Amino acid sequence: MKNFQQEEQEVLHKESGIFGASLHRRSFLQYAGAGAAGIALVAAGCKKDNETSGSGVNLGSGDIGILNYAYALEQLEAAFYDAVIKTPYSNMPANELSLLTDIRDHELAHREFFKKALGTSAIPGLEVDFTSINFSSRQNVLATAKVFEDLGVSAYNGAGKLIKSADYLLLAGKIVSVEARHAALIRDLIENGTFANMEVIDANGLDKARTPAEVLSMAQSFLKTSINASNLPS
Repeated sequence: MKNFQQEEQEVLHKESGIFGASLHRRSFLQYAGAGAAGIALVAAGCKKDNETSGSGVNLGSGDIGILNYAYALEQLEAAFYDAVIKTPYSNMPANELSLLTDIRDHELAHREFFKKALGTSAIPGLEVDFTSINFSSRQNVLATAKVFEDLGVSAYNGAGKLIKSADYLLLAGKIVSVEARHAALIRDLIENGTFANMEVIDANGLDKARTPAEVLSMAQSFLKTSINASNLPS
């Protein structure tokens, strides 16, 4: 399969780039720009230990490892939504196309943000495996989107305690809040009123949190590239 970062480069050029697509998309990157610069300074001084090997792509260690972990998930989500928009499911209503396009653009922005911020410490582009997804079926696409969004929210929630830098934690909080909005929307597209049911919110009104090991185990079925998270903090 062709590297999906190369495939999506055409989308970025076609639509004048994610960074200039519309005001709300520009705003996200401008708002997060200072954080990206800060991450890049740290990443530039880190040893590049995330090359692909027999044990898979190594995410690295410490905060940079956690940022690469988030980057890997954003790559997966961006690839999924890009495929959804390139091949809309049968009879997709105009409002759903618009909403899913916005989500696609957010995920592309997240992916590009981490890629730029991590610089030479960024993991390479991951190769996805979406053969289990029927992109012509609304039910299957939205069900998969629900899995990705709920997984993404729980991933950021679970990774928060592992981040040492207050600046990085702030950035993660800004991104997980967007992911939670996506999750709520997808759930309501499937069944109105299910945006915050007991599947994801517990009796204390708290959302789920998953460890990197749990998240990557669930995400691996959608990836051809193997992920090595053995050096992540715990």
